[in-house]
Amino acid sequence: MMRYYDFNEPRRPVRRVKRKNVKVLGFMLLAFVLLPAVIGVYIFNREEFSPQKQTLAITIAPTPTTIPTPTSAQSIELDRIVKEELEGTKGKYSVVVKHLQTGEKYSYNEHQSYQAGSLYKLWVMAVAYNQLQNGTLKENDVLKSDVTAINEKFNIGTESAELKEGEVSFPVNQALQQMITISHNYAALLLAQKVKLSNVTIFLTDNQLTESKIGQPPRTTANDIAHFFEDLYGGKLANKDTSNKMIDLLKRQRLNNKLPKNLPEGTVIAHKTGELGPVTHDAGIVYTSKGEYIIVVLSESTNPAVAEERIANISKGVFEYFINK
Repeated sequence: MMRYYDFNEPRRPVRRVKRKNVKVLGFMLLAFVLLPAVIGVYIFNREEFSPQKQTLAITIAPTPTTIPTPTSAQSIELDRIVKEELEGTKGKYSVVVKHLQTGEKYSYNEHQSYQAGSLYKLWVMAVAYNQLQNGTLKENDVLKSDVTAINEKFNIGTESAELKEGEVSFPVNQALQQMITISHNYAALLLAQKVKLSNVTIFLTDNQLTESKIGQPPRTTANDIAHFFEDLYGGKLANKDTSNKMIDLLKRQRLNNKLPKNLPEGTVIAHKTGELGPVTHDAGIVYTSKGEYIIVVLSESTNPAVAEERIANISKGVFEYFINK
């Protein structure tokens, strides 16, 4: 019995086996050549018509350069309220409204820069309260300065100075009240001198108020002021107790001829005004039965008295909108 094939075994059977192998190998080779082409066509078709590719095409489309029209019914209504009141004006206005419970927000020209007027006192207040919080400042610390010296330090010209001689003096707690509730300029200057303007600059940087500066003159935007009030309300500018003290002080505001003017009697609003030459501003938090909202209106015009009426009317329209929702 042969146990191994040898080279003398009959060739025919061996030849048949080779033909079969050739056929198999040929088929495999053909499949090997054609299969990538089939797969390529499949992938091409799949990529060409897949939703994923269509989504990518939408994603990389150029960003529109025009300001988008509000899309929600709520935004459209707030836009109507603001635009109707500003129709025909030749002045500059900026408005931000944000409901603090629902998150609904409306903005108009919010990055326009203005002289801050007395809105800079919000930043001085926040820095002073933080220093009270950490103990570097005491409520009964007495702040005082010669009027001439403080006018020179803050570059206040003789023609614009409210005081020209003598001495000004306040304890810290009284200076804070005077600065916020009646916008007393020398109380603010004494506090600014005490807490240091460099610390106010640090405060602006630390709280991402990047569109504001404490320079001469201080400048800001509606966007930054709204951001300030939202962080104050949320307890991000100081601890909860200190934040509540600042809000309570702002609620005692006595200059109420703008945002609160046309609101129902008894409406609570924690706010701060700002006036300087052609600019007149008001900004704060309004408390209602339907929740709280921030409203900021900044303006610059040749007729600040008319601008104040526009601010009051915008405030009324926004209030009624939220109350009647």
